[in-house]
Amino acid sequence: MSEAPSRPTGVRHLIILLLTLMSVLLYLDRFCVSFAGDYIKEDLGLSQTQMSWFLSLFFWSYALSQVPAGWLADRFGARRMLSIYVVAWSLFTALMGLAAGFTMLLFARLMCGITQAGAYPTAGGVISRWVPLSKRATASAWVGLGGRIGGAMAPILTAFLMVVFVPIETPVEFTDADLLNATKLDKKLWTFDFVGQQEQKFNAATKRIVDIVERNWRDNQGKLPNVGAAQAGPVVEPEPLLVRLNSLLDRSDLFDEAAFAKLNLPREGLGYAERLKTGSELSKGELRRFNRLLIEVAFPGEIRKLYGRGWRPVMIVYGLSGVFVALGIWLMFRERPELHSRVNDAERALIETGRLATAADPASKAGRLPIRPLFTNFSLWCNCANQIGTNIGWVFLVTWLSRYFIEMHSVPILERSVLVMMPNLIGLCGGFLGGRWVDWLLPRIGLKWSRSLPPIVTRFVAAGGYGMCLYFASQPAGSALNSPWAFTAAFCLIYFSVDLGQSAFWAYAQDAGGKYVGSVLGWGNMWGNLGAAFGPLLYNYLLGENPTVAEWNNLFWLGLIAFVFAGIATFGLDASKPVFVEETN
Repeated sequence: MSEAPSRPTGVRHLIILLLTLMSVLLYLDRFCVSFAGDYIKEDLGLSQTQMSWFLSLFFWSYALSQVPAGWLADRFGARRMLSIYVVAWSLFTALMGLAAGFTMLLFARLMCGITQAGAYPTAGGVISRWVPLSKRATASAWVGLGGRIGGAMAPILTAFLMVVFVPIETPVEFTDADLLNATKLDKKLWTFDFVGQQEQKFNAATKRIVDIVERNWRDNQGKLPNVGAAQAGPVVEPEPLLVRLNSLLDRSDLFDEAAFAKLNLPREGLGYAERLKTGSELSKGELRRFNRLLIEVAFPGEIRKLYGRGWRPVMIVYGLSGVFVALGIWLMFRERPELHSRVNDAERALIETGRLATAADPASKAGRLPIRPLFTNFSLWCNCANQIGTNIGWVFLVTWLSRYFIEMHSVPILERSVLVMMPNLIGLCGGFLGGRWVDWLLPRIGLKWSRSLPPIVTRFVAAGGYGMCLYFASQPAGSALNSPWAFTAAFCLIYFSVDLGQSAFWAYAQDAGGKYVGSVLGWGNMWGNLGAAFGPLLYNYLLGENPTVAEWNNLFWLGLIAFVFAGIATFGLDASKPVFVEETN
């Protein structure tokens, strides 16, 4: 009696799980700075243009390092290089938390881009050696799904940790470093010489605080310094301002529900306000912290936010966590299934099922990269063009979405983190379904169209998402359609559509790349991330420092046009034609 065939082992699933975990960390470290950007800007005294370069520089370095990083993995092995990449970008993420100025911050961000560049090209090569042809798009989708999980986690986890790292015992007294614009603050706090300015220019919360400052000065005339005396000169001395601001921290009458109703108090502040409305008393520490939060929202451009002290330890925590991911990769990865002691013959045979005749021998190593096919292959250029357009339209959702909700809808920090997270979360569903969709199409419409049709359809749908944004912006302010949640629905549609078609590009590189899968995937990613690098610079050009609704609409038009371009370009994508014909023959 013959022995029953053994069941395939599941080591390939563990490999994909580790790649997915790596992808979570990749996007968490990449996009946490987008949510913390306003606090980084305040802490280091940066302009909006400097922040645009800070966000853009990552994508420049990430893009230009794609092909070299992918080739290094093809040449020296995924296990070694991916472990190095993860450790390196994690250390540079932690270094951002130690930045003392713009130059150091920019250097750390530049190095993050260079060291993260090899992550996805290397992962693509691993999948081509560890996953059968019929499941490659699904495996690629799982790895992409990890990125979306990390992107979804980034805003809400970053917001949570920033609050955690500023505990109740944190000193709330104002110092010189908390005065972002002393001259402007001085003029707001000393209004005796220009009667009527309060009513014309101040919101209710600012007016209430100014009234209390005036009353406090009159009650304590001779005891508190005269802030207005500083107005005569071009430079405002900070000491009088600090004395007046700190004198407000112990006042129990600073909060008024009607005055602060329209301002975006953080959730902690809303909790204190709710307790006061129900008749509960706040401890002295809670009252001082609450008053600090009230003053911050009343003078948003003049006073540094208390939570801004939390962004540095968050970067360090994210950086240190990468060491554990790299350790798991080193311990569990092997270059090929036959080198792994836990893989049985049945699993090796399963992985080889359906391998293309043009595919390179998995045991072969890449030599010197043939450059000419990268520049002359029409299908590969169509892939690159799609990724350029896609990233110009998509990168807004992971860089400046938080700024949009602050400036156009005044959304508080924790609620804002939820709105920023939602498109990423919906993108998870798109990524998961997209992999299965691409694999389902393969036996039905063939290799070429199963890799090209999904991104064609999804890019046109994403363009429609930006069209929805333009329509919502034309509706009356405060209406159900012109609201943060309506725009979030449109952003979710864009993100879902992008991810629904994304695994097709990974499958294309694995099918057409031969032994240079990492290099081909890196080449497409390079051009896509050049689009992402231009994105923040284009946004800054369209928006400026203080954008209006019309200028935000210009950005939405840019996204719409970019996705239409991406969809048209993908008609030329053909995975049935190898990129390196000489190599495969």
